[in-house]
Amino acid sequence: VGLALCRRLLEEDGRIHLCIACRNGQKNEATRDLILADHPAAQVSTVEVDLGNLASVLRVARELRCRFQRLDFVYLNAGIMPNPHVNFKALWHGLLTGKVLHMLTTAEGIMTQTDRLNGDGLQEVFATNLFGHFILVRQLESLLCGNEKPSRLIWTSSSNARESAFSLSDYQHAKGQESYSSSKYATDLTSVVLNRKFNKQGLYSSVVCPGLVMSNMTYRILPVFLWKLLMPIMWLIRFFAKTYTLTPYNGAEAHVWLFKQKPEYLDALVKYHSCTSGLGKSYVEPRKMDVDEEIAEKFYQKLLELEKQTLEKYSDLLD
Repeated sequence: VGLALCRRLLEEDGRIHLCIACRNGQKNEATRDLILADHPAAQVSTVEVDLGNLASVLRVARELRCRFQRLDFVYLNAGIMPNPHVNFKALWHGLLTGKVLHMLTTAEGIMTQTDRLNGDGLQEVFATNLFGHFILVRQLESLLCGNEKPSRLIWTSSSNARESAFSLSDYQHAKGQESYSSSKYATDLTSVVLNRKFNKQGLYSSVVCPGLVMSNMTYRILPVFLWKLLMPIMWLIRFFAKTYTLTPYNGAEAHVWLFKQKPEYLDALVKYHSCTSGLGKSYVEPRKMDVDEEIAEKFYQKLLELEKQTLEKYSDLLD
């Protein structure tokens, strides 16, 4: 989705300066070459960052503060889903009870993950999908706030973001098996509070759902050969489940749509879903998020507490 987004943004405006971020230098250069093959005159630079490693996040934030005077858009798109498992028993039950379409479009009740601690002592999915992004945003406030034009944060969330998978007392989801869903619901909560805190300073936050996209993450859920067998069925399901965007190009629809909107007119409590009709037409559907604003505020305070604790370890990387 990230690569498709870069290509589509340059189709919208070839004058923009793209700075792409990947976890390793080789992937960075390969991605940059792919973009320049389609847009040879584009301004494309790179930074190397692992969102699941706080030292890496702090280093890249310092680098970006040195290289840029402002950032107009930050697409917070990194995400992992380690060791995904499909609960076929639950899927069969959904088929018998008529809930299978809902389950297939949200993965509710059928997708579990096995999480682990990372090198910072944080749950890996929480750290990569949310906390690393949060620290990056906090470290880049000087480039995002107080600019002549509004700056934008656009988070990649999911239709799998569910309140039932999230607990304020276990916000890193150390005790559950739906860490991906929990991290995406935490993303929704964070975006809501960031708008409350920073809109007056010219920083606006939005969340999008790319739908079901066939990507590296998706191919880890089932063997590739099985996906190939299922593809005709998935194309058929799209006539009934518009969030089956399937291609990265379609999945980036909401990301690109937000690029063209004035943020002050957007609803902070809405998630923007990339959708594709059965005949292949892409469009954006706004849907109200199921978030409790009081819980969002309490969660934000917990993020600030965790930020304070963890940054004490890396004082040498702070200005």
